Amino acid sequence: MKRSNTQRQDSRNDTAVSVAERRQQTIIGMLTVTIIAVLLIVGGVALYRSMAANRSATMDTPQSEQAAHDALRKVKVKPSLANDQGGILISKNGYGSKIDGVPTVGMYLEPLCPGCALVSRTLDPTIKRMLDAGQINLDLHFMTFQDYKSSDEYSTRAFNAAVTIAQQDPNPDHLLGYLMNIYREDFQPGELGEYRSVTDDQLKQQAINSGVDKTTADKAFDGRYRYRAWLKATDDYTILRPELYAPGKNGFSTPTVTINNRRWQMDGSDLKDSFLTAVGLNENEVGDPAVKPKN
Repeated sequence: MKRSNTQRQDSRNDTAVSVAERRQQTIIGMLTVTIIAVLLIVGGVALYRSMAANRSATMDTPQSEQAAHDALRKVKVKPSLANDQGGILISKNGYGSKIDGVPTVGMYLEPLCPGCALVSRTLDPTIKRMLDAGQINLDLHFMTFQDYKSSDEYSTRAFNAAVTIAQQDPNPDHLLGYLMNIYREDFQPGELGEYRSVTDDQLKQQAINSGVDKTTADKAFDGRYRYRAWLKATDDYTILRPELYAPGKNGFSTPTVTINNRRWQMDGSDLKDSFLTAVGLNENEVGDPAVKPKN
């Protein structure tokens, strides 16, 4: 049975309309996906800004450096090892025993900070050798102001444990080992949307792996957060200290490293060499007890 010319034309017209409709639907679909993606991005940025704004608005923080320092002094439960500025000093002689005639390196660290992890992975082995040889003192400052970038107060949990370890375990090597462990590339979690929850048991294992005994590790992760108030007061004071700000900046950030209380301007192209230059040691002098840094 033959089809008429009119039928064939109608068929072609129907096919053309069908193709056009499919193209139109495809374009509409692509536009819809694009719009949704843009809305998600805008929504994510808005959520991040809202979280940061709410955190700032709800924090009852002192408005001046002096007020923040006074508040830090008034915290009832604080680590006995901590100095007046919230640091915990380590030397080859242990906690709180400063060696004269060598530089004091201050390290201001935050558990979630990627830059802190980079500094740790790059410098910690060198710093440890210098520390053991009596070539430097190390002044550790535990910051937790990025708690809001996790879903479970990761920063407070990780560094409340660090302070507890310092208080309970007389061997600083165990604390330093714990810090190096939690900054490992295969352990440190991401931030905000990339954060993956880390349990207390996982953190505790990093402490045990560094030599901390089980009794101390259990106390560090018993959920009591003994030093939470002190950690937050330390945050409030530290971020208001202008001598810690990078040149041209009007705020504090981590990582911050000081040498004899002066902020070290890091050279991102070669952290290790620039650090050794700043303290006054050559590579072949690192770990030699007979050689003192020149700066």
